[in-house]
Amino acid sequence: MENPARRDILKAGGLLGALGAFAAAAPARARPWRWSPSGSVPGTGSGADPRTVWDDEADPLVASLLDRGDVPRVNELLRSWTKNGQPLPDGLPDDLRDFLEHARRLPPWADPGLLETAVRFNEKRGLYLGVLYGFVSGMMSTVIPEEALAVYYSKGGANMKRRISRTAKLGYDIGSRNAYRPDGEMIVTSVKTRLAHAGVRNLLPRSSHWANLAPEDVPISQHDMMVTWHSLPTSVMRTLRQWQVPIPEDESRAFLHSWQVSAHMLGIRDEYIPATWDDAESQAREVLDPILAPTPEGQKLADMLLDLGRGLDFTLLTRPILGALTRFALGDEIADWLHIPREPVWGTLLDVAWGPFIAVREGLLPLPPAPEAYWTFDEFLRQFVLLYMSELRPISIEIPEHNNPNHP
Repeated sequence: MENPARRDILKAGGLLGALGAFAAAAPARARPWRWSPSGSVPGTGSGADPRTVWDDEADPLVASLLDRGDVPRVNELLRSWTKNGQPLPDGLPDDLRDFLEHARRLPPWADPGLLETAVRFNEKRGLYLGVLYGFVSGMMSTVIPEEALAVYYSKGGANMKRRISRTAKLGYDIGSRNAYRPDGEMIVTSVKTRLAHAGVRNLLPRSSHWANLAPEDVPISQHDMMVTWHSLPTSVMRTLRQWQVPIPEDESRAFLHSWQVSAHMLGIRDEYIPATWDDAESQAREVLDPILAPTPEGQKLADMLLDLGRGLDFTLLTRPILGALTRFALGDEIADWLHIPREPVWGTLLDVAWGPFIAVREGLLPLPPAPEAYWTFDEFLRQFVLLYMSELRPISIEIPEHNNPNHP
């Protein structure tokens, strides 16, 4: 029989994981850019500092849509575009249609075989991924200083539940069985997220609150997006290895490849996308690890995230267990930064029980594995999270028209 505490852990992971799925990301300024493009997917590049590079295709396009007053109409039309292989809706401005037709194409280096293998990885590891995307990636985003700043003062900061439901969709779509297939939604979700990022770049510099605090003139540079990217697949793989989860080499490579493709589809230049896990580690040590730190905005966002379980009919989905999971996944230092108290009961339970749970599930201890049952359960949790977070409304990733009205 499924343990009810474990059910709530997984549901909580899905709720919190939403914030980490390519929110408006953070520039790291702790050290000069030194990472070589020889470690990238193409193995070459200009070597330009990604802190000076944004999205030279999407940004001017969205600026024009905002200036022309076309954003409300465009958002309405694009709500009906949901599947990768679906034709674009009629009535879109010509310049936007041209952009979308180009942006929806997978990169020439995308490997269908590896993407299929990634499906197998997600089927087998989906239960862990729900926890990791939530309590590693999601909560880590609150201690990436400029990411927290951008999230707090952009439109999404006014309604975290709605905002998270939209960013959760990317994390859900990349783990689905048909992610990049014509009947899947990952391509559409990525391209819409790219447009939303361009909207934030155009609008957030107009916020006096953000402008007075931000260390950069324009948010979400290529560097910023790679910081957030590493809070997802790189941090997840680090933790899986720490938990001693046995992962076949082909599945490890395929999981990375699915995220490499996602980076390209989100508008990140190929020369900044790491080619291997070793390359990803070297870049993460440069751009992510040194810049983690507490901020007032990040602490407020973390507090909002820990309260997302309110209103759910799960007696164990409370701040204490969410806080204990955050401390367990990210460690004492980050939990202390976020003012998360120690939970002796839940913390001890996780320390004692999580390792054996993994061993049982991986077949390292004698209980029969049931991969199809695990997938069905994981799929139910993902669907539940999306329905709860969206309050039973269709989730639509849209171009913002303004910043957080509470902090204009």
